[in-house]
Amino acid sequence: MSISKSKFRHLPRAAGSLICPYKGTALLKSSQFNKGSAFPEHERTKFKLHSLLPPNIQTLDEQVQRAYQQYKSRADDLAKNTFLASMKAQNEVLYYKLVQTHLKEMFSVIYTPTEGEAIENYSRLFRKPEGCFLNINDQGHFDEYLAEFGTAEDVDYIVVSDGEEILGIGDQGVGAILISVAKLVITTLCAGIHPPRQLPVVLDCGTDNEKLLNDELYLGLRQRRVRGEKYDEFVDRFVKAARKQFPKAYIHFEDFGLNNARRILDRYQSQIPCFNDDIQGTGCVTLAAMLAGLQVSQVKLEDVRVVIFGSGTAGIGIADQISDTIATETQKSKDEASKQIWCIDKPGLLVKSLGDKLTEGQTPFARDDDQWSENDRDLLSVVKKVHPHVLIGTSTKPGAFTEDIIREMANNVERPIIFPLSNPTRLHEAKPADLYKWTDGRALVATGSPFPPVTHNGKEYDIAECNNSTCFPGIGLGAVLSQCRLVSKKMLVAAVEALKARSPALKDPSQPLLPDVEDVREISVDIAAAVISCAVEEGLAQAEGIPTTDSELREWIRIQMWEAEYRPLVYEN
Repeated sequence: MSISKSKFRHLPRAAGSLICPYKGTALLKSSQFNKGSAFPEHERTKFKLHSLLPPNIQTLDEQVQRAYQQYKSRADDLAKNTFLASMKAQNEVLYYKLVQTHLKEMFSVIYTPTEGEAIENYSRLFRKPEGCFLNINDQGHFDEYLAEFGTAEDVDYIVVSDGEEILGIGDQGVGAILISVAKLVITTLCAGIHPPRQLPVVLDCGTDNEKLLNDELYLGLRQRRVRGEKYDEFVDRFVKAARKQFPKAYIHFEDFGLNNARRILDRYQSQIPCFNDDIQGTGCVTLAAMLAGLQVSQVKLEDVRVVIFGSGTAGIGIADQISDTIATETQKSKDEASKQIWCIDKPGLLVKSLGDKLTEGQTPFARDDDQWSENDRDLLSVVKKVHPHVLIGTSTKPGAFTEDIIREMANNVERPIIFPLSNPTRLHEAKPADLYKWTDGRALVATGSPFPPVTHNGKEYDIAECNNSTCFPGIGLGAVLSQCRLVSKKMLVAAVEALKARSPALKDPSQPLLPDVEDVREISVDIAAAVISCAVEEGLAQAEGIPTTDSELREWIRIQMWEAEYRPLVYEN
């Protein structure tokens, strides 16, 4: 349905004219309002642009064609990333339209792995600041600083990082602002979160990265990371200031270190609408793939046995999401559900005698020592004893899923579900081609990075990618539009079920367990609808006028999603 005919066209996020406070060169320097060569004649006159632009008026599609040629001329992926960042700073609509048009090709350039390289070189590539920089030595002015980014009604979605554990490349200090920016770009591309209503934030408390500390060009605090009470106070001051200035905003925590990520999420998730993608997003998308695999292999959730190799932030986030879903769907207690999951980390299988060496998140999954001798806590021994249906890798240990391990697993279950998820590709626990070979094509595989199709015995298999971007943007969209007070476990389970329902493997078992990222905007509508409906059911939604029928709810969601198109400008000084 067109916006002009929709009953929801009055909503403030629905497309319409834009109030523009600029004219002339100031307008061309505004990435939000600039249309470049696409300014129509009447706007060139109204905004005094005639002498500032060449005379030929072009369409957005023609601009995309030219921009794509420029993009292709760049020598390597980092140069392409830098080109796109420069375009975003000049013309937001053109940037998003270009990437949307070539999403599958450009995704790895705007995000992992190329964004990791850009973050590592942040201080050397720096041109124009973007986002909000808060540092631990200047905490008394957070209210004042955040007020620079708008009023209570201006911000929907905040991504914040302290940069301690970035994209598998570790501590990147102030360069973390780019992961906050990149995540917000993905929310726009994948779920239509409005760019002017986003706020990327970095919390700079120092860095333990020696290379950065010794780099004279480094732009962040040149000091060791502050930890303990002062760090906790720093995070708390930010959260309180953000909630005061932007009381309706959803806060997305990103790439915090292992010792802080879980603790921070646990502290705030019962107080504010917040989310940690490394814990919850990774857990949700992996669980959706697993549930699709279980349906294909006809294994019941109450019976599933899962081994997770790598029990850091991501691994424990996945374990949590799986156990929450088992408990929710089977009426088991959380403790009973946790017993269906075996977690392995650097010391081997997590057991209770590890005591204070276990993190708070690991403790619920630790096994009784009397069932496991010190000699049978390695991955192969656990697989031999447990006979898992599902094997998940978040270890960053390349090649950890050996032929012996995979063949042992395949000897005991009909359709082994195997997810080597570590990023980047060089850190994967196994190559998909080997997994199909060692299981004689019976494996159900999803990976953490894109892989080309695999041919086994003359049959081609597309490899599903456990890409968080198919999940977290839709959850965020649902949270933003419902203005939920909190993000509940049931809301996340609803999101998982919505993503699982889109699995191509449910219609054809030879197809991938997860949908392609190219379909992500409609997937985000599904997820947002599920999240909003659950928030309403639980009494957590605060937005007025949420439709009660599914068709109207989806229309209500779609009309509030931002589209990469030029909107008419209305001058207002």
